[in-house]
Amino acid sequence: MEKQPPREEMKRALGLGSALSIVVGTIIGSGIFFKQGSVLDSAGNSTMAILAWIVGGILTLTAGLTIAEIGAQMPYTGGLYVYIEELYGRVWGFLAGWMQVIVYGPAIIASVAGFMSILMTNFFGLSNEWRVPLAVVTILAIGFMNMFENKVGAAFAVVTTIGKLVPIAAIIIFGLFWGHNNALGQTVGEIHSASGNFGVAVLATLFGYDGWILIANLGGEIKHPQKVLPQAIIIGITAVLVIYTLITVAVLRFLPASQIHTLGENTTAYLATAAFGQIGGKLLSAGIIISMMGTINGKMLTFPRIVYAMAKRRDLPFSRYLAYLTPKAKAPVVATLFIIVLATILMLFFNPDRLSDLCVFTVYCFYTLAFFGIFILRKRNGNHRPFSTPLYPWIPIIAIAGGIFVLISEVINDPAGVILFIGVVIVGLPVLYLVKKLDQRRVEKALNIKNNNLKK
Repeated sequence: MEKQPPREEMKRALGLGSALSIVVGTIIGSGIFFKQGSVLDSAGNSTMAILAWIVGGILTLTAGLTIAEIGAQMPYTGGLYVYIEELYGRVWGFLAGWMQVIVYGPAIIASVAGFMSILMTNFFGLSNEWRVPLAVVTILAIGFMNMFENKVGAAFAVVTTIGKLVPIAAIIIFGLFWGHNNALGQTVGEIHSASGNFGVAVLATLFGYDGWILIANLGGEIKHPQKVLPQAIIIGITAVLVIYTLITVAVLRFLPASQIHTLGENTTAYLATAAFGQIGGKLLSAGIIISMMGTINGKMLTFPRIVYAMAKRRDLPFSRYLAYLTPKAKAPVVATLFIIVLATILMLFFNPDRLSDLCVFTVYCFYTLAFFGIFILRKRNGNHRPFSTPLYPWIPIIAIAGGIFVLISEVINDPAGVILFIGVVIVGLPVLYLVKKLDQRRVEKALNIKNNNLKK
């Protein structure tokens, strides 16, 4: 008998505005501000760098359109974890959830916080030794905020999303209208050297676009999810695609490619000061820091929901505690603490750039499986669906091709990192076996006690 989704206990309090703010706020974080140099180096010239951001956005949009149809049919807390389990069974579903709560979620939070701390140390004039402490304090503060009712985190998402539009608008307007460089046609010779290729450049942009699917983890807390979830995903990704393209053109208009290559991760901080002076640069940097805090907030709001969903199915050790919700706010406080601890550990052992690339690879393994799922659901459910992906089957096919491209590119460019992260995911199998074994013993013990009582 097929396992039914768990009974929802969280509050359906999030409307389209909150959902859209979470999508945009979760996507626009560190990637667009810190990946300009690496995308340019890999692409080889400025024209191909701009194209890489556009292609990355189109691939993300096809993925979003595909998942929108799937998510509208499974509007439950847990998102990708629930989708994979319903499509491929218990084991694959568990691995999808395990990947997100042990690898992807904590790593992506640690990565964004690590990038943010670079700006924070520059902003406060501190040495590099302060980067990790500042990142850890930020994670703790935002995690604590998300231990209250989901409206608190959603409200913070709305505020930071509006706040991040200020530095974005400033960069776009200043670069486009006051920049003196031609954004197109700056060649490899001006960059001095190029690493990777166009495929690697697109892969780097996908970190900047990643996070759109996290709204699906809140499926059990969204009002009218069959309608709102697809709208939030599609409108959000489209808006980000336009914003990212404009930012890239603006940066290339204001700074020559050779300087972006030299500055690397410090490109945005330098641009802010050069364009607006010391005070204006500080204000712009503050806006970008707030933007990144909003991204961390979106991830801290969504990933504990996966932990909660898995714990409700008794798929994790200590599920009884991880599934705990506060009586009034219905907030998964223990699950949130769990994510905070893992993110802090990863922060101490990995640099943010490496984490960002490996995060994309790990999650795309399961994204690609989910993309195939649209064909399974069409066969299983026929025409009974709240939302239909346009241009079917071409949109899902492009999404699948993009997913395969990401996986192959990362295997070629970082085989050691791929093996490490796959190994961590596979470790989940014996964990599942042990958890189920202990759960079975607990049930048998309870039945024996009940039978003994009946005999008495």
